Amino acid sequence: MLFKFYKDFKQRYNLGATYLNDPNHVNTKVKSRFEIRKSPNRTEIINFLINTFKKDDTKYLEIGVRNPDDNFNLIKAKLKFGVDPGIEFHKNPVDFKMTSDTFFNDLRRGNILDSQIKFDVIFIDGLHLAEQVERDIVNALDFINEKGFILIHDCNPPSEFHARETYSYNLSPAEGFWNGTTWKTFCKFRKRKDIFSCCINSDWGVGIISKEINLGPPSITENKYFEFIVFNKNREECLNLIQFNDFKRIISEKCWQL
Repeated sequence: MLFKFYKDFKQRYNLGATYLNDPNHVNTKVKSRFEIRKSPNRTEIINFLINTFKKDDTKYLEIGVRNPDDNFNLIKAKLKFGVDPGIEFHKNPVDFKMTSDTFFNDLRRGNILDSQIKFDVIFIDGLHLAEQVERDIVNALDFINEKGFILIHDCNPPSEFHARETYSYNLSPAEGFWNGTTWKTFCKFRKRKDIFSCCINSDWGVGIISKEINLGPPSITENKYFEFIVFNKNREECLNLIQFNDFKRIISEKCWQL
């Protein structure tokens, strides 16, 4: 009996050691630590863009607020609105306690705000699944100022574990860090020639979409089935990945248009 217990224990110990020491798992944890040390964060990027508008009534919309102290309360826009159904943060002190789909449907019908409203900056950080992110971007394009910016968080997952579909998989070496499949939608929009886009290489990848300012050419990478291995091999081109200082230089040169 004791021998069997020892044998089972040893097998489980060896299995756990194999899991913990697996190169893919170790590398994923290293990538997580590297990513969280990057600067700037989403708040600084958003506030930089808001400050480029030379007016007092800049309008800001945030999709997926969760705890507003993490970002929303730090945004320096005179008029700002938050949307969140309150699944992850039950206090949910936002303006519109609903899903983004419901929000945009009600907005179009004139049930909330003004159906003709145009936001200067929209930040999308809701459900990190490609289908939902696509709907959020499509809706945002209808309500963004022609000179405005749409920002999408979590566009640059460091590994396949960060890009998993199932957030609640607790054995992932990415641990609680989850970017979901946002990258798929952003890469899809990167193929469009009627808008401009890039991704700032910080804070898990902050995608930027502009209707007017040339942020770089559209992606030419072919990835019909959105395979992560193809994305990873062509990451910089797929995302038009740039550093924040380079992005600021592009915007500063064009800010007279805003």
